[in-house]
Amino acid sequence: MSPTPYRPGDPFDLAALRAALAGLDLDDSDDARDRAGSDYHWYSPVLAARLAGRRPDLVVRPVDVDEVCRVAAACARHRVPLTVRGGGTGNYGQCVPLFGGVTLDITGLARVLAIEDGWARVQAGALIHDLNQAARASGQQLRMWPSTERIATLGGFIAGGHSGIGSLRHGILADPGNVRSLTVVTLEDPPRVLQLQGADIQKAHHAYGSNGILVEVEIALTVAVDWRHVIALFPHYDGVLRLGLAAGRAAVESGGPGRLDLFQLSAVERRITPYYAGLRERLRDEDAMFAQVAPGSLPGFEQLVQAMGGHIAVQGSESELLAAGLPSATECAYNHTTLEALKSDRGVTYLQVAYPAPLDPSLVARQMERFGDELFMHHEFSRAGGALVAFALPLVQYFDEAQLRVLITSFEADGCHVYDPHTWVLEDGGMKQVDEAQLAFKRLADPLGLMNPGKVRAWDERVLGIPGGRL
Repeated sequence: MSPTPYRPGDPFDLAALRAALAGLDLDDSDDARDRAGSDYHWYSPVLAARLAGRRPDLVVRPVDVDEVCRVAAACARHRVPLTVRGGGTGNYGQCVPLFGGVTLDITGLARVLAIEDGWARVQAGALIHDLNQAARASGQQLRMWPSTERIATLGGFIAGGHSGIGSLRHGILADPGNVRSLTVVTLEDPPRVLQLQGADIQKAHHAYGSNGILVEVEIALTVAVDWRHVIALFPHYDGVLRLGLAAGRAAVESGGPGRLDLFQLSAVERRITPYYAGLRERLRDEDAMFAQVAPGSLPGFEQLVQAMGGHIAVQGSESELLAAGLPSATECAYNHTTLEALKSDRGVTYLQVAYPAPLDPSLVARQMERFGDELFMHHEFSRAGGALVAFALPLVQYFDEAQLRVLITSFEADGCHVYDPHTWVLEDGGMKQVDEAQLAFKRLADPLGLMNPGKVRAWDERVLGIPGGRL
């Protein structure tokens, strides 16, 4: 007979757990617990209010897989909830424990284990920037990374991420070939160490660390490119979007004379550009495209910029831009744009909106007129399933949660799909449906439901019988 699953709020014996983990790096100081109870969910005023004060009872910092297994076994034996934490750069409270217990800080597992032709084997706590540096020493680089590359861990990117800078060239993380394998420790006594390959990778990818402790990743590499960071300015946002469509199509073509080699296309309207430190004077009152372009594609890219009515204002390598006191294109993409805005204006938040393909610039123009000064547009061009796609991370001048629901409904009425960044529930934020493979894997790898409880609505509804999954 299977043991009864943990129900959030069940008491647990922390002293017994500490005794079982004697000799490991344990920390129950207020500072450690506060740090472990925070990530970048404060981008959302809704999450900031609802997650305030949530923190673990104990932080454990393992240094190898054997120690991870020891923690997993002890938590299963004593029925203590466990939340895995990497760099803490997630935006949805993925690593914020809702019901205390243990935070497993995985950053001590930070070794790059192997770099081969086309792939790397890496411990999950390795910083993405460190991995990229190691790969570049072999003439290679990662296929994609988040805008938080310098502080995010690879395991966190796999567990909570979807795509990133480089996705225009290589697709989203879930596209075949980007991740070769995942090694996962189950939350059982004794735990098992499982390797997921092929389609099975999706069982643990983007699951918020709710169904297994990710300890090792085999990730794809590609030949390194000295990307040129380019800022193109336009008198109208329509021109920026038309450049994104034209350049994006040229980038995703399988071949031919119109092909461009691009790593990033990030469009922002002029009401956002003043938020970027170091660029306020250079960008003036114009809309902008931030791009990363292979050196050989610069002439073709500039021709497209001019054809769409724009001009190139800044161009150089990442190191050249940083030396000149300018941010790289990386720092003007994805949610780094939200971060730059929040540094000077804590009254803004954001949404995540996927547009029907192909993107219709006239739809965006109508939305900008409809929303007025309530919402500032920012679009990313990417590739998914081999096709060019576009999505927005617009800045919202925040009033209250009801306002966000009205905005979401309005986008959805236009045929857009909104990935709600103001909820910590896995299905409610992005998928909007149950991932049956991930739920089945949770039953296998976390049979007691101790991992990151409260984040998977399907578990709460189907296993715990909580109506609506509301805890």
